[in-house]
Amino acid sequence: MEEKSNQNLVNFGFVIAGVIGYLITNVVLEVLAGTFGPVARFREIELVRHGLPVAVAIAIFLILFLNPKVQKWGDEVITEVGKVVWPSRKDTIAMTVVCCVMVVIAGIGLGVYDFLASQLIKVFVN
Repeated sequence: MEEKSNQNLVNFGFVIAGVIGYLITNVVLEVLAGTFGPVARFREIELVRHGLPVAVAIAIFLILFLNPKVQKWGDEVITEVGKVVWPSRKDTIAMTVVCCVMVVIAGIGLGVYDFLASQLIKVFVN
């Protein structure tokens, strides 16, 4: 059961990688079309505008899906993430509060240093 569940998650990750490839291909074509005239004319072809990103997405998915090493790696990643001990809600809130307090203290300290340094520079300039 867990093996099938891992495989479903791995395949979903491959689908997401394909979607990201689709989006990146669209953006690259759009940017290049805005920069280079020949690419703009090439992009005006409907098959290129819609088909090329879809082809890239399908290619990425198939390359990942059909590679047994990638399949094994994905399964191992999901297994290892399942072993992670996540902090409790109480611990997460406490660490977040500590982080926020430290950011405020550091901001105040840097602000005071900046103010004093600017005043010192004004004294030397005048």
